Amino acid sequence: MQVSKDHSPSPETLLGWVDSFRIDACRHLDTVHRSKMGQFLTPVRIARLMASMFKERATPLSLIDAGAGVGSLSAAYMVQACGWKNKPSEVTVTAYEIEPVLIEYLQRTLDECKDACGQSGVKFEYEIIRRDFIAASVALLKDRALLGMPRKFNSAIVNPPYQKIKSSSDTRKLLRSVGIEASNLYTAFLSLLVRMLEPDGELVAIVPRSFCNGPYFRSFRLSFLKLMTIRRVHLFESREQAFQEDNVLQENVILYAVKATSPSGKVLVSSSAGPDDEDVTIREIAHEELVHPDDPDGFIHIIPDELGNQFKRKMDELKIPLEKLGMKISTGRVVDFRAKELLRKAHEKRVFPLIYPAHFSNGYILWPGKARVKPKFNALAAVPEADDVLVPAGFYVLVRRFSAKEERRRVVAAVYSPDLVRAKRVGFENHLNYYHRNGGGLPRDLAKGLAAFLNSTLLDQYFRQFSGHTQVNATDLRSIKYPSTDILRSLGTKIGDAFPSQDELDRIVMEELNLMSTNSGRESLDPIKAKQKIKEALEILQALSLPRAQRNDRSALTLLALLDLKPNDPWSKASAPLRGITEMMDYFRDHYGKTYAPNTRETVRRQTIHQFLQEGLVQINPDAPKAINSPKTTYRIDVTALDLLRTYGTANWATSLKSFLETAQNLQRLSVKERQMTLIPVTLLDGRRVRLSGGGQNALIKKVLEGFCPRFTPGGTIVSIGDAGEKLKIDWPTYLKELGVSIDKHGKMPDVVVHFKEKNWLVLIEAVTSHGPIDIKRHNELKELFGTSSAGLVFVTAFETRKDMSKFLSQIAWETDVWTADSPTHLVHFNGERFLGPYEDSGIKTRSLT
Repeated sequence: MQVSKDHSPSPETLLGWVDSFRIDACRHLDTVHRSKMGQFLTPVRIARLMASMFKERATPLSLIDAGAGVGSLSAAYMVQACGWKNKPSEVTVTAYEIEPVLIEYLQRTLDECKDACGQSGVKFEYEIIRRDFIAASVALLKDRALLGMPRKFNSAIVNPPYQKIKSSSDTRKLLRSVGIEASNLYTAFLSLLVRMLEPDGELVAIVPRSFCNGPYFRSFRLSFLKLMTIRRVHLFESREQAFQEDNVLQENVILYAVKATSPSGKVLVSSSAGPDDEDVTIREIAHEELVHPDDPDGFIHIIPDELGNQFKRKMDELKIPLEKLGMKISTGRVVDFRAKELLRKAHEKRVFPLIYPAHFSNGYILWPGKARVKPKFNALAAVPEADDVLVPAGFYVLVRRFSAKEERRRVVAAVYSPDLVRAKRVGFENHLNYYHRNGGGLPRDLAKGLAAFLNSTLLDQYFRQFSGHTQVNATDLRSIKYPSTDILRSLGTKIGDAFPSQDELDRIVMEELNLMSTNSGRESLDPIKAKQKIKEALEILQALSLPRAQRNDRSALTLLALLDLKPNDPWSKASAPLRGITEMMDYFRDHYGKTYAPNTRETVRRQTIHQFLQEGLVQINPDAPKAINSPKTTYRIDVTALDLLRTYGTANWATSLKSFLETAQNLQRLSVKERQMTLIPVTLLDGRRVRLSGGGQNALIKKVLEGFCPRFTPGGTIVSIGDAGEKLKIDWPTYLKELGVSIDKHGKMPDVVVHFKEKNWLVLIEAVTSHGPIDIKRHNELKELFGTSSAGLVFVTAFETRKDMSKFLSQIAWETDVWTADSPTHLVHFNGERFLGPYEDSGIKTRSLT
């Protein structure tokens, strides 16, 4: 990628350039090699968040960046420090990197950091160490032990590689030589960095959440928590978003910890779906809520909202460990690829059932089952060689070790009943855990009650607080506290031949466990009812055909606040209070346990309320007119929508919904008066004035028409504007037809099309606010739409700011240009085979403005 610039970037613009280095570097790295090495370079949006967690200090800073890549984290740290009110006098960075392809980019990044620091009056020095970090740091630690060398670093920032370490490997032996036992590279990196920090030194790291629980990382957890005190945790709840460019599927957390041996004080816990998600929940807790001081396993409970905390409080009322119930849990004994000689088909004679996850059916095991996808061999030969993998007939409770994609619960349980599967013995496949008593079955009602408890929302939500992966380990299930045997038996008597719906199951479980809320107030928030009400609101938003971007908890809570519906209220009691954005967010917190960061107010307004207005669900300022964006702006549910929503859950819902949708006028029901209030005036190149509808990306389109076009397409003809409030007085289909382009009026046109006659270019511009840039898919779509054009094609993505651009750098297609409204005289060109001149692509001429 080449950038049009005539000077070194400032601290404010540096990260955009560095992220372009990252993207370009990834093009030159072998994908297989990256996966093998666990190399997942840090996007700038994550780097910026990580750097923001360091506390402000005016003292000289010495930073270690292990596995530095192209230097994104060091650059983010430097930019953060240069922005402090009391800037440090000096920043020294020690960066470890062994990948030759990356070192060149790292050198450029740190050189740019030095120039940018100079602009801020901060002295900057750096050293790049081209050695394996583990080997080099182990040697350094040994030298310190021998020579008594002082500690060097007061800051560490890291996105460590994710890769298992074989027990017999040289790396494992090196680590053991300094007393570190690590089974994964990322825990090895963190263990070494902790030892290289000074007292009160700070560490910020992004790592998989999986280390928070289970026996696999127990040794690391206890060692880390002994030396470090966690002060901040940010959870990325989506398994796909943090490193989506590298197709990494796992929940990630960012940890900020200080080297202090007395864990106390407060911990700030926050969460978002991904790094670009503006819905950030926050919660401040005592350190002992994160890690219970008496927990011998050091489990880390990441609970970012009060709703989740209420689930934990309910579970904390259960006191009985599994062994006190006289039960055990084991992993299925049959590893099918190792027992091929024993596998048979169910219809064969002299066989015993072999139970797989595919045999789960509404809380019970159905064998051989009628599933569309099932094992070809789902039986074991009745021969002596199978004795070791079989268990006697009886009632067992089975739990899937891996939850399927379509499952809404992490923990999924089913009862194996000898009444349904008649056989003297049975085998459980290795992808299952099973509850038993000394290798035999459980009493009938006890088994059904246990399965009901395991399938409850209460258990599932609690389990997610310390387990960040889809695998459900037997050790995790052993760590949970359970209801008494009497309660489980009583619960089992409520379960019939089929398990009830999730809502009914949750009600039964909460009643039997005597965990129903009886008092009023936030402290008695019923998490099951709150979760259910949010789910119902989401179902309504989907039924109303709201865009996917509005079908989320934020929008569901907004709807509930506008209806004044608390978790225990029926929909028939919905009302229409007058509320502002801040009042709505207070409602989220007080009645649903969701506290969003203060800057989420604007997100609620732009990404939820605006769409509710377009849908006709709400009215703006029905009490009195106010200026646009006034802090006193209020909203109220529309009376027609209120009548509809009061019927949810009744026999009249379907009929009322159909009637409402038929009168919705294509989701655009703003009144004429409201439309006139928000029209945006725009002056075109030829001096004509048009007005664009308010909202969406039209404020940016105005800047494109008045800032981009006069500079880069002077004298051009504005052929079309995607959302003109007043129609352009030009027949664009006819105009384009004269250029050889025939497009149906319903085709997916760009936001702005300009014919630059001087060079005979057709400039296709997409304005990006909430939606994406011209990526590869859109690039191909536009080339197909305009492929017959006699004018050369130029593709431009417009952003409000360079910061906005940096969020989408990895998606922008090559052979396109980028313009930002905050730097209107410059362009960034994403080059393909050449920087300047036309591209020939299957006869289509595409050009660059630069």
